[in-house]
Parts: sequence; structure tokens; C-alpha cells
Amino acid sequence: MEHVSVKPAEGKLGIMVVGCGAVSTTFITGVLMARKGLAKPIGSVTQYDKIRIGKGENKKYLHYGDIVPLAKLDDIEFAVWDLYPQNAYQAAVYAEVLKAKDIEPVRDELEKIKPLKAAFDKNFAKRLDGDHVKDCKTRWDMVEALREDIRQFKVEKGVSRVVVIWAASTEIYVPYDENCHQTLAQLEKAMKEDDREHIAPSMCYAYAALTEGAPFIMGAPNTTVDIPAMWELAEKTHMPIAGKDFKTGQTLVKSGFAPIIKVRNLGLSGWFSTNILGNRDGLVLDEPANFHTKEVSKLSTLETICKAEDQPDLYGNIYHKVRINYYPPRNDNKEGWDNIDIFGWMGYPMQIKINFLCRDSILAAPLLLDLTLLSDLAARAGRYGTQRFLSFFLKSPMHDYTQGEEPVNNLFDQYVMLKNAIREMGGYEADEEID
Repeated sequence: MEHVSVKPAEGKLGIMVVGCGAVSTTFITGVLMARKGLAKPIGSVTQYDKIRIGKGENKKYLHYGDIVPLAKLDDIEFAVWDLYPQNAYQAAVYAEVLKAKDIEPVRDELEKIKPLKAAFDKNFAKRLDGDHVKDCKTRWDMVEALREDIRQFKVEKGVSRVVVIWAASTEIYVPYDENCHQTLAQLEKAMKEDDREHIAPSMCYAYAALTEGAPFIMGAPNTTVDIPAMWELAEKTHMPIAGKDFKTGQTLVKSGFAPIIKVRNLGLSGWFSTNILGNRDGLVLDEPANFHTKEVSKLSTLETICKAEDQPDLYGNIYHKVRINYYPPRNDNKEGWDNIDIFGWMGYPMQIKINFLCRDSILAAPLLLDLTLLSDLAARAGRYGTQRFLSFFLKSPMHDYTQGEEPVNNLFDQYVMLKNAIREMGGYEADEEID
């Protein structure tokens, strides 16, 4: 065993969620129910998965919590920010994801979770209309107000560590701008000058979290921490960052199915993905500027698995299209259709159809649990900056595009990265390779 010093998970862990909608209330309710023994945290790798450590006669299969010191569900305290004032119980009922029997037993705890006012700018999500919003003169004021929220929460709940996770709507696309986003000094200057075009509200949350010693996770496709200035801040504060976009339904299928086509050396001529969903996420994505952010994130998966330059005969001409349609009757029960046009021996065409009737928040909730617990672990292990080992949970994993780095999108390679990181932090050898 190697010597790795990972600080123990002492005291309480505060999880502060941006957004008190379907995803976050499903996550919070599930954790509260699970720790009462009234529900099971199914879908969570930190709670269920076992991985091998050691080889040969020393081989053992252990749960993550038996390899590394993870925070326990009993030690978690929650806070939320939202632009609607409803408490977590009201928001959970409104979301219509969970049945009353799965909410009522923890009603008292949920009612105590009252949202903090959101740092919000309607220009970044035109379809949302809440008034539970901070009154900030500048983006820098937003940062200061959010830092104060984090400090207050720590004191009020007596938590020793905090993780901040974004489970709010997709903002409009903010492309990388080298005059604002390259260095930390530029970013701070833009915030103080109230540059509302280049500084999204989500960037204020990330900045506030990192400067208050809290890891930050971007669960939407927003480019928030996808900029060198934020990487610099994460290095400076020695904090982990991860993102972006929870990998729940269709992209999970894509990142798991595309490798089948690749390992069988079948050709791929087209992949058409369409979704219908009706929750607040769907409403926001009905706005073209917000959809564009999502589209960029969903499109990046396939091309890094089935690479044109490696196999021009097979993948030299893929037509890849992604669509999301807002359809209110479905609410959180979204449906994803994939039509995949492949070709085989001598170029003969075949098709694959996948119809995934998902429940968006049911798939997302365990990702929030795993991402927050593992980011907290990474911080205690002294890992900072982009946490590539968390790519497994994310649709469009962060990577250093300034150095031409490509993200790993193949689900099975991502799983190896995850297992190796757990092994390393547990003091064992990272003994699997990605070829």
C-alpha cells in the first residue's frame, strides 16, 4: 500500500445546491429518506458499487466507503438557492416527480430548507420569472453576497466542509473570451466592472464557492468553470472543480452504446437524437440561446469515441443531430429516441433504434450524491483543479482545450478513471489502464 494522506470525513458536510427544482428536491428527499431507512439510494456508485483492489491472492472487492473515507449520509446538511421562495417540501410537491408517500415522511426536514435568494440575471434564462432574487449592483456584489451565504450556512448548521453543486437551469451560451476569461485577474476585473455579457451568474457562484474553500460542480452545460481563469482560481484555492452537465439519459446511452459500434469496427453514418421533456428544464431549453449551450455539450460525445481521423472508412462522414422539444404533458418523464444508421460488411446499411423513457430527476439524483461526496473526498485528498475522474458522471467532461486535450467520453474508459482515482486515494495501486 502506498502512503496517501486523505483527511478523515470529520464533522458535517454541507451540500449547497443552486436551484430548488425537480432535480435538487428529488436528490435531497431521497437522501433524507435513505438515511431513515425508508428508501434506497439506487443508482449511486458511492453507495452501491464495489471495485477490486489488489491483485492475485490479495484481491478484494470493496464498496467505495471501505476504501476511502466518504462522508456518511447522516452527516449531510442541505441548503439551496432559488429564484422562487417555496421551501424544499413545496418545491418537491410542485415538481411532481415523487409520490406523496415518498415525501411526507421527511416533510418536516424539507420544510426547514428555505431557499436563499438567487443570484440571477433574466438575460441568461429569459423563460424564468422569479422574484426571490438578490439585489446586486454588480457581478462582484453577487460574489460577495454568495460568499456571505456560504459563511452563514456554515455557522448556522455547524458544518465543517461545504460543496456547492449547480442543479439550476441551463444559461445562454457564453463563449470563451480571451479578454475576460483567460486569467483570474481579467475575470475579477470583469466582475468588478459589471460585465454582464461575459460574466454569467453561475460564474459568481463558482467564484464564491472556491474562495470560501468549497469544491464547485457544474451540473448544467454552462461554460462556467470551463475557462482558464476558473482553473487558475481552483489552483490558487486548492479546490476541486468538476463539470459539466449531468449525464442522465440519452448521453449515457450514447457514451455506452457508441463503444459497441467502435469495438465491433462497424461503420456509423448517422446518429439522430431527439428528446421530449416538459419540466422547467424543457421550458428553459425551448429558448434557442439556451438550447445552443445544451447542443454543444450533447454533440461532443460521439466524435471523441468514434474518431474520423483514426478510422476514416468507418467514421469519416457521421451526420450527428441532437434535438430537444419542450412538451409539457410529460413533465419530468422525458423520452429520448435515438436512430442510429450503421453499416457493416461491404458497406451494407443497418439501423438501431433506442427508445429510453427516462425519469430525468430519478437518473440525476444519484449523480448529485456521487459528485458531491467524491468532490469532498478529492478536496480532503488534496486534489484540486479539474477532476477528470468524475467524467463518468458528466455529459461534456471538462478538459484543457487550450492544450488541445480531448475529453474522455467512452463510458467504460471513464469508469476505469473513476476506479483508479478511488484506488489511489485509498492508498492502493491504480492498476487499470485505458489503452
